[in-house]
Amino acid sequence: MNPKEMAAERGASLVGSGMVLGLGSGTTATLVVQAIGRRLREGSLRNVVGVPSSSAITAVARESGVPLTTLDEHPVLDLDLDGADEVDPNLDLIKGLGGALLWEKIVAVASKRVVILVDESKLVDRLGTKAPLPVEVIPFGWRTHIPFVESLGGKPELRTNADGRPFVTDEGNYVLHCHFDGIPDPTGLQAQLRSRAGVVETGLFLGIAHQVIIGRAGGVEVRTRPA
Repeated sequence: MNPKEMAAERGASLVGSGMVLGLGSGTTATLVVQAIGRRLREGSLRNVVGVPSSSAITAVARESGVPLTTLDEHPVLDLDLDGADEVDPNLDLIKGLGGALLWEKIVAVASKRVVILVDESKLVDRLGTKAPLPVEVIPFGWRTHIPFVESLGGKPELRTNADGRPFVTDEGNYVLHCHFDGIPDPTGLQAQLRSRAGVVETGLFLGIAHQVIIGRAGGVEVRTRPA
């Protein structure tokens, strides 16, 4: 079992019968959903439903036999299980390179407990040192954000598909991948970006994760945010 699989299995072990779950997106979240489906088939879990954070994880859940619900039906979730692109020592995150950052954040903030599952390659001393920061913007006027992000020290580029066309999120928006040489003030950057008309959301998940489960070659490490 590789480190990512170990983290996913530990995350799935946190799920109890009767829970309403947030289902994150990406490769690690896929492993978690598959593990939950296996436990449901084996009978060690019952009466579990999930709120998916993307059309992609919706398909995985259906294939895995995990029943789905919506935030309209369950506006408060017991547990959200998701991955991350970067995790800093404060358990702040960059997420969204899978393209689902807006829905992922909505699901996370609706959850009583948010547990992030990663392998050790996602650990950083400062956010923005390995991964670009995804910023979701509406298509109208998207180019106007380029000089604005540059003024904040970033180098933005439009995320595109293999055919060169813009990547479109489940909400019908575009994503700018903003490269920084480290982000010294994530809270300040978040505020500046969010105040910009046309910016829908950013991949900065600050103060959201309650716990991070890290898969390592020698086992699993669990880090918990101080109360």
